[in-house]
Order: sequence, then C-alpha cells, then structure tokens
Amino acid sequence: MSVPTSATSPGESLFHRLEPLLEKVSKPIQYVGGELNSQTKDWHCGGHGPDGEELTVRWSLMYPDAYEVGLPNQGVMILYEVLNEQTNALAERTYAVWPDMEDAMREQGVPQFTVDGHRAVRDFDVFGLSFSTELGYTNMLTALDLAGIALHAADRGDDEPIVLAGGHAAFNPEPIADFIDAAVVGDGEEAVLAITQHVAAWKAQGRPGGRKELLLRLARTGGVYVPSLYDVDYLPDGRIKRVAPAPDATGVPWRVSKHTVMELDEWPYPKQPLVPLAETVHERMSVEIFRGCTRGCRFCQAGMITRPVRERSITGIGDMVSQGLAATGFEEVGLLSLSSADHTEIAEITKGLADRYEGTQTGLSLPSTRVDAFNIDLANELTRNGRRSGLTFAPEGGSERIRKVINKMVTEDDLINTVAAAYGAGWRQVKLYFMCGLPTETDEDVLQIAELAKRVIETGRQVSGRKDIRCTVSIGGFVPKPHTPFQWCAQLGVEETDARLQKLRDAIRSDKRYGSSIGMRYHDGQPGIVEGLLSRGDRRVGSVIEAVWRDGGRFDGWSEHFSYERWMRCAAEALGPHGLDVAWYTTRERGETEVLPWDHLDSGLDKEWLWDDWQDALDETEVDDCRWTPCFDCGVCPQMGTEIQIGPTGKKLLPLTVV
Repeated sequence: MSVPTSATSPGESLFHRLEPLLEKVSKPIQYVGGELNSQTKDWHCGGHGPDGEELTVRWSLMYPDAYEVGLPNQGVMILYEVLNEQTNALAERTYAVWPDMEDAMREQGVPQFTVDGHRAVRDFDVFGLSFSTELGYTNMLTALDLAGIALHAADRGDDEPIVLAGGHAAFNPEPIADFIDAAVVGDGEEAVLAITQHVAAWKAQGRPGGRKELLLRLARTGGVYVPSLYDVDYLPDGRIKRVAPAPDATGVPWRVSKHTVMELDEWPYPKQPLVPLAETVHERMSVEIFRGCTRGCRFCQAGMITRPVRERSITGIGDMVSQGLAATGFEEVGLLSLSSADHTEIAEITKGLADRYEGTQTGLSLPSTRVDAFNIDLANELTRNGRRSGLTFAPEGGSERIRKVINKMVTEDDLINTVAAAYGAGWRQVKLYFMCGLPTETDEDVLQIAELAKRVIETGRQVSGRKDIRCTVSIGGFVPKPHTPFQWCAQLGVEETDARLQKLRDAIRSDKRYGSSIGMRYHDGQPGIVEGLLSRGDRRVGSVIEAVWRDGGRFDGWSEHFSYERWMRCAAEALGPHGLDVAWYTTRERGETEVLPWDHLDSGLDKEWLWDDWQDALDETEVDDCRWTPCFDCGVCPQMGTEIQIGPTGKKLLPLTVV
C-alpha cells in the first residue's frame, strides 16, 4: 500500500492539501473540525529547555470509528480536555476515515490527520486509541498505515509516536500486541497525566535511550503495559504456559494494575463538551453520574472491570449539567452510567433537574433502565420538560432460569408490573433487550422471550385500553469477555445461534394476536464469533487481524462493511501453522488452571472469586449487590486501594437564579 507523506515541518496544518479532496468524498464535513468547544493549541505551548529541548508533550487521540460514532464518545472527550488543560501538553482528535477518503488520501499523499489542527498524526509524541469494541482493530491499522507509522511496534524508530491503547478492549490487548507500544487498563484521567509527566521528563533530558528507554520507564510504573517487554511461552497443545517479563526488562512488574479514579466530583469532565458539526449517533449533553457497577451480572465486562461503584454527588451533577448546557446549547441531558437508576439519589437528581429546567425545552434521559429500579415518578420527571420517547429495559435472559445463571435478578412479574405502570402512564412503546447464546441456554430459554413479549403486549392493552401498544425485542449474541465469570465458557456457534433466533422469530410471528405488535431486531451469529476471537484471543491472533486488514477489512463494526467470509478465510490461513482454528478460541470451554492471555493484567478481581462465581452460575445461584450487602471478597477494593463511594449526601439541587 502506498503510504502518504507527512507535512513539510512538524505541526504544520495539512488543510491546504486536504481541502481539494473534500468535494470528492461523502460527508466531507466530518473532516473539517472547528466544532464548538474544540481546541487547537500552539504546537510549542510547553516551551523549550535551556539547551533547546522540545518540552511540549503532544497527544493525538483516536476513537477508531467514523466521526459520527467517535465524536460523542465520553472517554475521548474527557481525555482531550484533561490534557489540554495542562500548560505543557496539547491534545487533538482523529477519527477513522471512510474508504472513499482513504483512497483519496493515498492517491494524493495526504497522511492521517487530526480534525483540530489538521496536523499529521505521525508528528505527535503519543497516538492514543480508545477501544470500546474489538471490531475497531482493523481501523487502527488503516490509521497507522495512513499516518506513515510502522505497522509493527518492533519496526518503529525514535521519531515515531508511542502507540497507546486504552478503553474496555484494552483489558486484553494481546491480539494487538504486535501493533501497539503500550496499553493502559482502567480509568484514563490520572493515567494520561502521569504518562505526560514521564514523556516530558524524558524529552527534557534529551530523549536518553530512545523509545526503548521511554517504554521501560512507563512499564516500571506498574500502570502501563508494554507487550514487547513480556515473553509468552506456549504448551504443546497451544495453550499458554506462562507470560513473564523479558530477561532484559529489569524492574518491570509481573502484573500490570488498572487505574481507578476516586472522588468523581474532583473530575467534572467534560466541562466544555464538544458540539458536532455533522449529525452523530447521540445529539445530547451527557453527564456520567457514577462509575462502576456491582450488580454482578456475570456476562457484563463493563460492570466487572469498573468496580468499585463511585457516585458523583447530586450537587456535582447539577453543576456539570448547568455548565454543560451553557457551553453547548443542547436540549437533552443524558444521565450516564452502567445502571443510572441505581444512583442512591436518582429520584432527587431527576426531580431537581426537572424543577430547574421547568418551562424550557431541556429534557432528561436515562440510556437504559433496570426493570426493578424503574418507577413512574422517575419516568414522569424524565419526561416533564422533554418528549416522551420509548422506554428501554434489559431483562437479558428470556427465562427465569437463565436470569439466575447470569445473575440478572429480575423476575417475570417485576417486568410485567413495570411495563404495566409505563403503559398505564401513557407510554405506547417499550423496547426489551435480550441475549442469545448464554451459558447453559436451551431453545426453551430463548422461546420464553416470545411468551414474555406477548404478555407485555397483552398487559399494555389491558391497562391502557388501547390497541396501538408496541414492544420491540432486540437480541444480541452473547460474547464471553475477559475478567468476567464467563471468561472460561464456550461460545455458541454461528449455526446454533441462527437456528435459535429463527425459532424465536417463528414463535413471535405465529401468534396473529400479537405478531404485528412485536418488532424483532437481532444480529446473526457471525459478527459475534469474530468478536469472540478478538476478545479472548492471544498474540497469535494478531496475524489474523493483519491479514484481514491487508485483504481490505475496514469498519468491521458496520454490517455493510463486515465480511465473515474474509475473517474465516484469513483466520484459517494465519492460525493453521499454529495448529489452531477459530473454534479453539471461541466455542472451546477453558479449564480452571488454564493460563488466560490476560491473566497478567490486574483488574483487581481475584481469579479464584471469578471461578467460584462461574460455578455459582452453573448451579443457578444468585449473588447480591455488594453496595447493599456485606462484601463478597471479589478482591477489587483491598487490591486496588479503593472503596465503594455512594450517597446519599442529603443535599438538594437549588433552583438556578437564571435559566
């Protein structure tokens, strides 16, 4: 592939070279930048040392998906602002370019650029990528190649950026170990500031020892994982024997710890949220009201890896909402977390905000609501000033039995009572989210989804006295994830998943009384198998990712670009020499003593506790939320030096003097 050339001098704007391409590509506005609250700092904002050393630490931050998906991402937005507040640092954003723009850039020699200053990504010190899903890996390779950065970390010179991975997928970065220099697991706010200090000190000293020395310094902190400093040995049957620091990696720890930000009120970011120029997937101002979840849903990686629960105070939330609305002009506020209705002061928060913005166009939204945390008072506050949209609930499993397996402690009666209240209060549309392919699942468990949906419609018709009641059933394929009790389990194969979903669709359609009132959205089994390969893969999977990318793989999270045939063909060719195949990584169950590719990355969760919880799942034993009950010794708080931080604070949101 032809690699575009960089700018003539570091930090120079490439816009004059980019501009002629804009009229030739779709959605050109996504490459223009200049959004409200975006920043373009001086390239030399950090100044120079006494001997002329360059002291500015420059970050290029990427969400490896299209602008419309990447711009609203809270993680990147927060780090962008945290870094730009530092006098000696600057941060700019870059996103994945569509294939038409990629072709134009290659043809005209324009490298991967930032949307803020339109500077070449290769000119920055750190190229940070935030992965919320593994399906963004091929987009990372496109960006590296377009930037003129060596694809493999081992081939990079001292003048190339440190390629750093973060986000939830970074809790197992082994499949991309060949392509990244380092990974950070956990919260990024404090981590990026610490890395900035190390890079600044290394630059001030004249860059001693080159990039190898910088990576060694980062690895020795215990909070940055540098794959090249660890050796992996394998057993004859293909399993991992051990992962250990390389002989020359003195002072590098055996395990790398995750970062946890405590006292969220001290981190009220983003203070100046970005307002997109083009249409994006979320058109709202979002506030993270708490981080972490201890509900203990066994399938949920996000809940497991973000422990413990840390709530933002009601007054902290109120301040962020008023500042964010003033800075953006948005008319909707999203109250974000993994389970927002679980905030100890959610009733006071929603009532206080609804009171504050009474008579304005400002609406509130919770992305998804737990069935057992929802009540009509809460719903009415959420819709008092805004529009009454549909409600989304996530029972996850169709039968009571499978909900015990996954520790989703919601009964069928809980769900029916909740939707009865919603339909009775004037809602017409409810969306229910389930998964297919959960451990121990049978056809009967999945067919229960149809019975549940019919009961929901019947209940809605009875309490509302209307026929125009709708229920949408949305089904995702279950993918086992690292650092969860299900990390050992076998994934359901493509054919079995599709057959089960077909039976469910037939069951919904067969009943003429309800069929037209129930919508069904689902993903077939193919993307889930690829995601499963990447989420539980080891370093040998890197060659699969590279082969797929060289074969044209781009935007694998988008159904119109995804090719299952390509992934399977490339996997067969790349894994064959190792005596492995896709099934070995996906539909194979692991044993208790197997060394897992991510065991050397410490999420705080004891592996023994996770195994015991896996056995509880097989026994259909439920476990309570440790927020309200004694500690279950998952290991996070003592190992990470953290604690659960929840209210209530007893404070109230005072009315704003001027709205």
